[in-house]
Amino acid sequence: MMKYAAKIKNPLRRKLLAWYRHHQRSLPWRNTNDPYCIWISEIMLQQTRVDTVIPYYERFIKSFPDVRTLANAPVQDVLKIWENLGYYSRARNIHAASRIITDRCGGRIPDKSEEIKTLPGIGDYTAGAILSIAYGLAVPAVDGNVRRILCRLFAIRKSVDDPRGQKKLRDLAAALVPSRHAGDFNQALMDLGATICRVKKPDCLICPVGSICRVRLSGLQESIPVTRKNPAIPRKQGAAAVIFDASHRLLIVQRPSSGLLASLWKLPGGFVHDGKSIKKCLRDCVREELNISIAAGSCLASADHTYTHFRLTLQAFDCRLMKGNPEARTCQNWRWATTSQLEKLPMSKIDRKILAEVASSSPLS
Repeated sequence: MMKYAAKIKNPLRRKLLAWYRHHQRSLPWRNTNDPYCIWISEIMLQQTRVDTVIPYYERFIKSFPDVRTLANAPVQDVLKIWENLGYYSRARNIHAASRIITDRCGGRIPDKSEEIKTLPGIGDYTAGAILSIAYGLAVPAVDGNVRRILCRLFAIRKSVDDPRGQKKLRDLAAALVPSRHAGDFNQALMDLGATICRVKKPDCLICPVGSICRVRLSGLQESIPVTRKNPAIPRKQGAAAVIFDASHRLLIVQRPSSGLLASLWKLPGGFVHDGKSIKKCLRDCVREELNISIAAGSCLASADHTYTHFRLTLQAFDCRLMKGNPEARTCQNWRWATTSQLEKLPMSKIDRKILAEVASSSPLS
């Protein structure tokens, strides 16, 4: 493969960069070479569509225009801006990294690979993207799009999910990156994968590098890259308690600082375990979270959501506080919240769906 890489690297660079000059996507983070903006965009783009990211990116940069502003902001403000973008660990990592950059690096994002990869949330791909686009360094940025293109260019029939195979792909990408215009080259590969060399039905007839693509020449575009079959996603059930006080404020809790949807706010409750009734699980979860006893009544709302590793059906029940005063035990915090207060707190999409249904049947104060 390295012999073929040496053979095609010059025509590949020439063809790809010429195509990119005329066909690159117009994206807000491409109007700058500010490492901060490029870093934020690359983190947001992980496992998220470009058209979804654009409004979030614009709001984020408006709210936190530089790394020091971000570092000085409460993490709750960062999570609120991130709300509904998903994969919230990205937001927490950005916030943590901004404080490290401010405290240890004088507010400047590192321009060396080993240093930048010590920051939370920055791995090989993100480091390569920042270093090549913002600093012009000749390093690869290998994401899913680029892996797919390389597998097709070189007709690689081994699974793209294999760690050893991914190491070989990074080595191939490193051999192809030019010393000049490395950032444009990497972005050209990203655009090619997003618009032409797609997962299904690649548009090979208009591909700028089709003449040097081994898969196109052999007609195997639909069968390469080879990927492992994903296992079936399990379904889980959750229960939430809708508890009002005398002023018709809603009892909510803040999730733990680690784990699923860490530090976001939600209704008290948790997962339903096999062999237990949903209401008993709800009572047990609320007792563990807040050290209170509740009585669970009728179901007020239900919502579905799919996460990376499971699907969740969440049901919310009309509940009464029977005994005890709330205290944070397995949650970070708790509070009685009005409608205006709920709107300012970061919450997950499924919790927002539940609250919308609850509000329609029993308006909050």
